[in-house]
Amino acid sequence: MNNLLKSGITSLLKLAIVFIPMKALAIESPEYSVILEDGKVEYRQYEPYIVAETFVSNSSGAGSAVNEGFMRLFRYITGNNSSQLDIDMTAPVQQTVVSEEIAMTAPVQRIEAPEGWHISFMLPGKFDLDSAPLPDDQRIKLRQVPGQLMAVVRYSGRWTERNYEKQKTNLLKSITEVDLEPIGEVEFAAYDAPYVLPFLRRNEVMVKVESVPLSETALASDS
Repeated sequence: MNNLLKSGITSLLKLAIVFIPMKALAIESPEYSVILEDGKVEYRQYEPYIVAETFVSNSSGAGSAVNEGFMRLFRYITGNNSSQLDIDMTAPVQQTVVSEEIAMTAPVQRIEAPEGWHISFMLPGKFDLDSAPLPDDQRIKLRQVPGQLMAVVRYSGRWTERNYEKQKTNLLKSITEVDLEPIGEVEFAAYDAPYVLPFLRRNEVMVKVESVPLSETALASDS
């Protein structure tokens, strides 16, 4: 599983190098405010945004599923859409339009479900559901992601299943210890291209929660 995931995400992000100069990866990402930092966990309030999302069944395995999902989305952002617009890549997988191009966003996101994987790009902020070009591939759907509160752990290192599972365990343990329950599946987000040294990469695991932990002061006042 480690090699499959690594090779899939590496293939996915390697394509971005062709279109994104090394100068700056100053690309759009979801807007959020940090509500609370609790150790290594950030509680972020995200603003609504739109994603182009595709589902790949788990018959492919994690790495090949990510690769297949990315290629579908890549074709969408490079003109396989109703407006024949080119959409520049983003990270995690997300996008923006600049002079007939849809710019890539960050990060590339993967959500594992019991039956497979959801791979998604964020569309650039100037798009809404009415103005975003429709995918020609019926396996790709545009979806409005509502504003939501996420518990997030950020880490560096290689894109391996071992690292992902370790950080996922840390995240779930941390929120359980403060009496919070995860809502939905844990998401994985990769922000950087493969040429970025592992210790400089930004990776995240995140999950939706209902609220931030109560502070010790608040707990004392309730007692």
